[in-house]
Amino acid sequence: MKNKKILYVSSEVLPYQAETEIAQRAFDLARALNTTGGQLRIFTPRYGDINERRHQLHEVIRLSGMNLVINDVDMPLIVKVASIQKERMQVYFIDNDEYFKQEDAFDDQGKLYADNDERCIFFAKGIIETVKKLNWSPDLIHIQGWLGALLPLYLRTYYKDEPIFYNTKTITCFLRSSFEGQLDAALLSKVGFDEITEKEAEELKEPHSLNLIKIASRYSDAITTVKGTLPQEAIDYIQGTGKPFLQGETIEATCKVYPQFYKELMHK
Repeated sequence: MKNKKILYVSSEVLPYQAETEIAQRAFDLARALNTTGGQLRIFTPRYGDINERRHQLHEVIRLSGMNLVINDVDMPLIVKVASIQKERMQVYFIDNDEYFKQEDAFDDQGKLYADNDERCIFFAKGIIETVKKLNWSPDLIHIQGWLGALLPLYLRTYYKDEPIFYNTKTITCFLRSSFEGQLDAALLSKVGFDEITEKEAEELKEPHSLNLIKIASRYSDAITTVKGTLPQEAIDYIQGTGKPFLQGETIEATCKVYPQFYKELMHK
């Protein structure tokens, strides 16, 4: 991965969020990729449980200050940055006082928040707009977690004419079991404000976990998971796309073969 630019997107990552398995794996993989000689930047949401003083987050004024249209409403984008100094990794936080004031995407009873659909849109558009302002063209975008499920869709539809992403390959990684319930049923009409048609996003008619997996897989260049994570219907759909599909025996085994998987993908 020498001299390659990798944009790593995760819904949680150590040391900023609680020490969950996903946060730990996100950190471990980012650290491993950061030693391959490429340029790595991590993007994650700035949830309310992140202690900005302890982790030395600061707002990047030149990257903030724009509004993103979500459901025909202007929502301010705030971009903050911090460094994992020991690993020399830079972390960008996508923030908005309305969408990310909670500590997670689920309430105390484990139920989805009502605005999670808009949070997904905001996260996807916020990442893309920030990368544009950075003028940093990634060779590869690695997405981990359902919060980033709409990012491949937006890259291939609403932002398809952005030259900064012309040669970018996108991988979506599923390491967590499906969530119960679904996002707001109006999600399809909300992405319609960004000129995304029903044909382009028909899965969003019923925005449950399986359909988020499907739409992320349809617009990604490759998909990865660990055996036992996804339901068989999702696996059958992914295999039916004919795209590169890495299905490891364990998280550890999967992470070990990522560098070679990346190389093969970028040479296609």
